Amino acid sequence: MTLARNIIIFTVTLSLVTFVAFFGRLPAFRNTPIGFLHRLLIEHIPSALRKLDVKLTNGRITSGGSRLGHHLMYEKHLAVVIFFLGLVTACALLFLPSVWHVLRWHHKLTVCVLLPQPYFFLYLSAKRNDQTYINALNHAEQMRHYPYDRVLYYPGNACTTCKFLKPARSKHCSICKTCVSRMDHHCIWVNNCLGRGNYKWFLALLLSTTILIAYGAYLAYTSLTPMAAKHYAKYARWYTYHPSPGSDPLSWATRFEVKGHNTLNYISIYLDVGGFRASGVGLLALLTWPLPFGLLAYHIYLIWAGMTTNESGKWADWRDDMAEGVVFLGHRREDTMRENKFFPQPSDHSSSSSSPFPTPPETPPEDEEPHTTWPLESRHILIRTPSGQPPRTLPSRIRGVAKEDSFERVWSLAAVENVYDLGFWDNLREALLN
Repeated sequence: MTLARNIIIFTVTLSLVTFVAFFGRLPAFRNTPIGFLHRLLIEHIPSALRKLDVKLTNGRITSGGSRLGHHLMYEKHLAVVIFFLGLVTACALLFLPSVWHVLRWHHKLTVCVLLPQPYFFLYLSAKRNDQTYINALNHAEQMRHYPYDRVLYYPGNACTTCKFLKPARSKHCSICKTCVSRMDHHCIWVNNCLGRGNYKWFLALLLSTTILIAYGAYLAYTSLTPMAAKHYAKYARWYTYHPSPGSDPLSWATRFEVKGHNTLNYISIYLDVGGFRASGVGLLALLTWPLPFGLLAYHIYLIWAGMTTNESGKWADWRDDMAEGVVFLGHRREDTMRENKFFPQPSDHSSSSSSPFPTPPETPPEDEEPHTTWPLESRHILIRTPSGQPPRTLPSRIRGVAKEDSFERVWSLAAVENVYDLGFWDNLREALLN
């Protein structure tokens, strides 16, 4: 029973630390205990250890650890991908041979279908995609996907690294060293950025991984239960009639003690019957499948809200500023919402050139916006003022306001429309089918 308790505590702790480390930085957890634990784990504890190391070794240990952490989190490498695929492979090699002989044919067929899927979808997520990364050849096309909303994205902003205008909903990734279309986030689990072209494969990876791990826990339970039930009946009957000395057999405390003892005994019997290969992997699957499922649920929420992970952070910043009363909302003039639309046409030179590479289409100048196929266009303009007073003069990038003195203070995001939100089903269709 002690072994079972230690295994449960270790697995739960490892799962919690993993969840906090990788997902605690999400804006949804910013003001929650998970966000606090993330800051404690990533910022406060390392800072305290760094101060101690400076006194003991003049900072040599933390300096090396910092370089290693920077390499793992902020540089492209395959270490995390290898760890993930190695963990899936090792668990499969340990678990399946030990229970294969007791599985029915439909379970064997399901395993053969589910097991390759995480490998396949991870490959598609990590594969370089022209719909994801923005370059000189596809820049004009990428400019026509989404309109500027004048809240999160403004026209006329150029990427200082890539040296071209930034399309709406794009972001430059310092790890991939390029701009990403409909940037969601850089995922170290696939060693790639997730954007317009591969976001759907990332969702498929989360779904397939969740189903595979949950199904592995189910197989461990169904294959080991018949053998464990025989042993459990004997232990349960003994402890039920032999409670702790001096306890009341009818009290709730005694019943809770009996139930808790029986649960630990049951897990211990599973470990004895199945061993580490079957029961250990099954217990690990049981306690870890909520991790990819929780991340999948979060991304379904993002799709429902019509935003990306990158945009959720921007909206969270606006929400914090609104709480301080320094955000003002203005309305665009109707005559500026459909003017200056630029729809690039392929030049004659591109069709008659003998070069094997196509000539990139012409892109609009900085003071013009490209024509987009998006069905909505922003009617609002948001601006924050350091003084908390309505703006008197507007930055040059903010044009077309109905009346410059008509800005009103807003306190909630509900007052601002999100032009990228078309409704859940259209958002889902756009994320999956572009």
